[in-house]
Amino acid sequence: MTDVPPPRPDPAAEEPLATAEVELTVVMPCLNEADTLATCIEKALAGIEATGAVGEIVVADNGSTDGSPEIARGLGARVVPVARPGYGSALMGGIDAARGRFVIMGDADDSYDFGEIPNLVAKLREGNDLVQGCRLPAGGGTVAPGAMPFLHRWLGNPMFTLMVRVMFGAPINDVYCGLRGFSKALYDRLDMRCTGMEFATEMIIKASSWKDEVRIAEVPITLHQDGRKAHAPHLKTFRDGWRTLRFFLMLSPSWLFLYPGMLLAALGAALGMVALAGMRIGGVEIGPHSLLVGGLAILMGYQSVLFSVMAKTFATEEGLIREDPGFTRLFDYVKLEVGLIGGVVMLIGGLGLIGKVAWQWQAAGYPDLHYPDTLPWVIPGTVLAALGFETFLFSFFISILGMRRR
Repeated sequence: MTDVPPPRPDPAAEEPLATAEVELTVVMPCLNEADTLATCIEKALAGIEATGAVGEIVVADNGSTDGSPEIARGLGARVVPVARPGYGSALMGGIDAARGRFVIMGDADDSYDFGEIPNLVAKLREGNDLVQGCRLPAGGGTVAPGAMPFLHRWLGNPMFTLMVRVMFGAPINDVYCGLRGFSKALYDRLDMRCTGMEFATEMIIKASSWKDEVRIAEVPITLHQDGRKAHAPHLKTFRDGWRTLRFFLMLSPSWLFLYPGMLLAALGAALGMVALAGMRIGGVEIGPHSLLVGGLAILMGYQSVLFSVMAKTFATEEGLIREDPGFTRLFDYVKLEVGLIGGVVMLIGGLGLIGKVAWQWQAAGYPDLHYPDTLPWVIPGTVLAALGFETFLFSFFISILGMRRR
């Protein structure tokens, strides 16, 4: 899903215009779109003309066998062959070859009306870096009858849009709208990686991470029924829905690891304290067994928190997410030696609690253990020792991951 991007096409291929002359490039990814490609190109040509811009149309062909490239060339579009399969691969190949200062991307299935190009260009000319189309009523858009499957319309798109707004602060109402415009300068900054359908959400997430540095606008559009007849839509509801969900989580270590880990550790600590106090809830005594469960929750939660730090460090180093200055400063204070000392202290403390029980047992001549008396010492000691050992190993590992930061 996040493979190395495909080789960039030769920008000199089929060059009809000088780079300096072009303000707008319309990029259409294409895989056997002979049914609708001509209509899309004609609408895009009319849309470009309506803006008054000097523009071009780039068809990023991803291996069509139905004559789509010939149709595109016949209508004056520039065809850029992209060998590596995937929606994102095709778009990256087309956008890399674009000569325009602004880029409009849209699918070639006639579900998007390229006659709406002037509305996107107007927003780009106002100084916005990314202009997202919105098909959903929440952003003023319209879904024509039969244009969007029921699950996509009422569950998938609203749910994923809410997630991207909450998890990444994206100021949009339709995360998966495929008709959007952006400046070529912004695209070059984003360092896009996803070669599949996640490309669309990766762009939104990365652009949103710049917050005040990137201006994002939204324009309402109408989604029309797919005009293809030769083959079914490329999108698969459940497969692509899962891919979107996992991608969101992969790009948000806080939501995947940190927040669940903190909650789990807090619940475990609360249960442990209740058990150590010997409290009764609803007439039921909370004893050593509950203490053991609480200890397990603490260990699992702590491990999840450590994973959040490791995942965020790796994702930042690989360019999957933008560097967080606050997180980077963490390495100025929490150095290897601090982690090692903290881990050793916890390990010694845990072993000390276990040793206390062992010493008392030995001093009494190794009688049968009375668990209500020993477990309140042994369980916390075991948990503390395990936390210390994990911290010791984590300190070395995170130092290796973060070496380039220093």
